Amino acid sequence: MKISKYCLLAVMAVALTILLGCTKPKTSTKPHLIFKFVFDSTQVRLNGFGQPDSVMPSDHAGQNPQMNVMSAHYIELASYDTTGLGRGTVLYMTPSANGAIDFSKEVLTPNNGVFYSVELDSVKPATYKWLRVSLAYQNYSVKMYIDTTVSYGGYNIPIQGQYPCTIASFIGVNTYITSYEVKTKTISVNGNKLQGYWGFESVDTFYYNYGGVNYSYPYTFVSSGQAPDSATTVVNPLFLTSPIPTGSCVATGQFVIGSNVGPTSQLTITGHETQDIIITVSLSVNKSFEWKEVNHDGKWQPTIGEYIVDMGVRGLVPIIGQ
Repeated sequence: MKISKYCLLAVMAVALTILLGCTKPKTSTKPHLIFKFVFDSTQVRLNGFGQPDSVMPSDHAGQNPQMNVMSAHYIELASYDTTGLGRGTVLYMTPSANGAIDFSKEVLTPNNGVFYSVELDSVKPATYKWLRVSLAYQNYSVKMYIDTTVSYGGYNIPIQGQYPCTIASFIGVNTYITSYEVKTKTISVNGNKLQGYWGFESVDTFYYNYGGVNYSYPYTFVSSGQAPDSATTVVNPLFLTSPIPTGSCVATGQFVIGSNVGPTSQLTITGHETQDIIITVSLSVNKSFEWKEVNHDGKWQPTIGEYIVDMGVRGLVPIIGQ
């Protein structure tokens, strides 16, 4: 489903006081429940209702971004299809600032990196079917296509080709940001930004030939913008039995054991574990970077007005024991 601009920070805040003692990195010898991110461009691409969504609108196109880091704002375990948001076992929530997610407190996690760990004896013993994670921030690399002419050194230089760029996108519904680094450049904000805000950086060199002589034109381009309101996909296959209220930013996925999904695909916590339990949170980035086309050629061309319409991950699969 598409998500509008108000988040559930107030609803979740009650849980924060419970969580403060459980957010430290693993330092003890006790067994832990460990969560790590994996970004998978081959994982099934889902829509907001958890259904396959391989066909885009005719005037849209997408890329598989090369993910650099991701952050989680909220983690919850739910036992039943009907367990409402916040009524399961809430493990973690980032502190807030200015009534929003505090970006400075986010843990930026790379592929195969651990984004959260908690001692198992502090987790409520139960059998859990679902994992909910609010994905607040992502930083990734994509390709932009440029076909234009620039003026440099008194010459008009034709530029044509694919060039690398980095995008920092804030998919948490409302985030307080002082400043952030896109790749090498820092953008200052000092305020709140709604879901879909992004920063862009491209640093490269154009090469061209003039009169038989090769020239180079180094450039740096930094900008920021906002995706359309309610345009970020948040996958929730429980939309009928346990809907995510308007304005949340929480993706939902069913636990699996290995590659098997079924009635026994559940996470059981007894409170007497002797070994770590590792949960690989596999996120589908299958064409998760989506834009509105002008040329209809499958190439993202921001210089001709092709703008970002969606940056939401396209599925969350929590895999037990990997």
